Amino acid sequence: MKTHLGRRPFTVMELHTLFSGYIYSDSKLPREQAKHWHFWLPVLAYYTGAYSDEISRLTLNDIIEINTKSYFHFHTNGKIKSRLIPIHNGLIQAGFNDFIKYLKTQNQTRLMFDLPAKSGRYSEKVRIWFSGEGERAGYLQKCGIPNVDHDGRKAAISSFRLNFEQQVRIFAIQAKNKNSFHYLLGFNEYISTEYDDKTFLTHIVDQLRQLPEKVSWQRFINREKA
Repeated sequence: MKTHLGRRPFTVMELHTLFSGYIYSDSKLPREQAKHWHFWLPVLAYYTGAYSDEISRLTLNDIIEINTKSYFHFHTNGKIKSRLIPIHNGLIQAGFNDFIKYLKTQNQTRLMFDLPAKSGRYSEKVRIWFSGEGERAGYLQKCGIPNVDHDGRKAAISSFRLNFEQQVRIFAIQAKNKNSFHYLLGFNEYISTEYDDKTFLTHIVDQLRQLPEKVSWQRFINREKA
């Protein structure tokens, strides 16, 4: 089993706090310059278990339909293996399909189109926005969540991957199918390159706890117009 030294998953209360924060509310902070990726990247991280750099590199061509079901094709992180992650209904509820239509009207191909790279990587920009740097507070601090808990474990954007891992492990063990767990996390323990039973992958991912209905891209858009 993989270990994540120094990292921890978010608690249920912290998840509620993060997805009730100002990005997902009806009012803007003073001098806030909200971007579409601020809304979508944490949501995608929660529902896919992908690293921020993987999410940041997703393009419209990485959304694949197989037998009427849609998947993300993650294949951009050298640490872990290429994999298909079913698109959770919670993403559709949050307005993902409308967002895709918006991207097409703007002639954008990369999902996180308004996230610039820093030193050739997107994850550095994400880290600073989410966790802060120096005197600059990140989204975590603005939501009242400390970077480090009393046990010295860090909370970061990659904590969403640990929440995904936690839940998927439980569902896979209950189904007596560890292969699905290894595949969905991109672990080398899954030897093959493809997972044949896509329906079973969807069954596993569909069991993830759904985020509140108030997590809505349309609400984010309305907030920007206010």
